[in-house]
Amino acid sequence: MEVFTLCDAATDTFGKLNILGAFDTITAHKVPVVHRQCAIALRLRFRRVEGSLHRLALAFVDEDGHNVLPPLNTQITVPFGEHDLTRAVNFILNLQNLTLQSFGEYAIELAVDGRLEASLPLYVRPATQKEQEA
Repeated sequence: MEVFTLCDAATDTFGKLNILGAFDTITAHKVPVVHRQCAIALRLRFRRVEGSLHRLALAFVDEDGHNVLPPLNTQITVPFGEHDLTRAVNFILNLQNLTLQSFGEYAIELAVDGRLEASLPLYVRPATQKEQEA
């Protein structure tokens, strides 16, 4: 894995992964919090010996392990060229109106071929008095 992040926006342009505004904290005055637009961006590298078909699973969970969003389970095909020993693929999941019910820690968990590869934290924190006045 080369990149795994939560960000404001991401695009894939001719194999280039473009990321805008990576973050891990949302500060809010009250809950539930609705985050209008964000994206989960991945850049995964595979070796030819691993084959070209892979299963991806993403889970977005709260502190108690309950799903915030329905889990995503999909397959990707890695398009190896004739002389490629490795190949990177980009995967972007755009999220609109992400609703987080409470303050606390959330996690975005990534599994590839049934093996947990990484977990991203997302913290939802109450705004401080100073932030509320701004």
